Amino acid sequence: MSDLVTSLTELLGPNGFVTGSQIGDKYSVDYTGENPHPPLAVARPRTTTELSAVLRACNTAAHPVVIQGGLTGLSGGATPRPGEIAVSLERMIGIIEVDTAGMTLTAWAGTPLQAIQDTAADAGCLFPLDFGARGSCHIGGAIATNAGGNQVIRFGMTRNLVLGLEAVLADGTVISSMNRMLKNNAGYDLKQLFVGTEGTLGVITRCVLRLYPLLPSRATALCALRSFEDVVDLLRLSRQRLAASLSAFEVMWAPYFDFVTDHVAGLESPFESDFPLYALIQIEGTDSESDTSQLESMLATAFESGTVEDAIVAQSEGQRAKIWAIRDGIGEITRVLTPYASLDVSLGLEQMPGFLRDIDTELKGAFPEVVILVFGHVGDNNLHVFITTRRHVDLERIHQIAYEITGRYEGSISAEHGIGQLKVGYLHYSRSTTERALMRRLKQALDPKGILNPGRVLDTQDPRPPG
Repeated sequence: MSDLVTSLTELLGPNGFVTGSQIGDKYSVDYTGENPHPPLAVARPRTTTELSAVLRACNTAAHPVVIQGGLTGLSGGATPRPGEIAVSLERMIGIIEVDTAGMTLTAWAGTPLQAIQDTAADAGCLFPLDFGARGSCHIGGAIATNAGGNQVIRFGMTRNLVLGLEAVLADGTVISSMNRMLKNNAGYDLKQLFVGTEGTLGVITRCVLRLYPLLPSRATALCALRSFEDVVDLLRLSRQRLAASLSAFEVMWAPYFDFVTDHVAGLESPFESDFPLYALIQIEGTDSESDTSQLESMLATAFESGTVEDAIVAQSEGQRAKIWAIRDGIGEITRVLTPYASLDVSLGLEQMPGFLRDIDTELKGAFPEVVILVFGHVGDNNLHVFITTRRHVDLERIHQIAYEITGRYEGSISAEHGIGQLKVGYLHYSRSTTERALMRRLKQALDPKGILNPGRVLDTQDPRPPG
């Protein structure tokens, strides 16, 4: 170990390889705050060459590393385990190129998402990946977890926005697949080995991202509904009438909506009555008057059919911001809910009512005082379920109940947040024995010594062995 420390210090310098009391608390835990543990040391490479040398040295010594980006993850993937060296990409930052003809942007993996959004906008383009942690998350981490966000219904997951990337394998080998073309079927699409695999197969260093034309117009509505059947009908109508302009369809169940408007300063319901469900619809286009008229026409049809009970269409950017602030209010209320279980599940629309009914029945049966708040990107099958008894000791049992129900309904235990460490023991609810076996074969092939993010995604002891 002393030889490894000496080697990495010589390679990166005292500011690039940090040990002891100089590490501080920053690198000890991701956004979950769960199971904090200081890393043995922090390597902070600036270039692909330096990162390659770091991984080659750690692989030779068979020393485990945890890869860290903006530490905004919600599955414990970047939280160190005892004895691990943290490899932070925070100094591998910056926009390399913007190609407005080819509609691509090339960036280092440590670049914050918002910097990419702003650079694209300054060039008259749109990079549509967006979620609450935009100011601090790194694009490399977003790719490694295949992040989702608010516009998946229109633009797809992060995977759909990556044309090419560069990554470093566990032994230091650099794989440069910096494709900039929309079509490229020349052999295996190697970038997919690193998209959504949470740093377990290689470390992303650079990426080529797909841009879209910047749309100057947005029209936003908040709708009140009586039943989930009405939500599905409204989604179907929105897809038919709004077509490709539909960029967001978010749904909030009353307990979540009411909790946010009751506990977040400056927010209140725009409706005079209370309703069981609320849907936020947003479209984006090129003409504000035309887009607003299109949205209002769709809502008029929904009123006539009895699908929607009440609705408001934002008349200003301020009103639009307040509508979205209710939807994004979870970031403001988590401190009131701590400690909590945060479920990020994906289900078929037809499965959601039964899933939520069973969640409510079984959790309240086990914990009569439990608080359950639900919202999600229903247009792309994603529910976020926040559950708390305000007792940390209850969290493991809550997760066991909730993920067993997820598996019962053939859903995914992770829609967009990844598996990390916190969900690794529940992967068998969503992936078959043969799927997990293939994942292990890929891991063994690319990281035979198991140094990259060990204990994430795949556990060393599978809770469901073959047979």
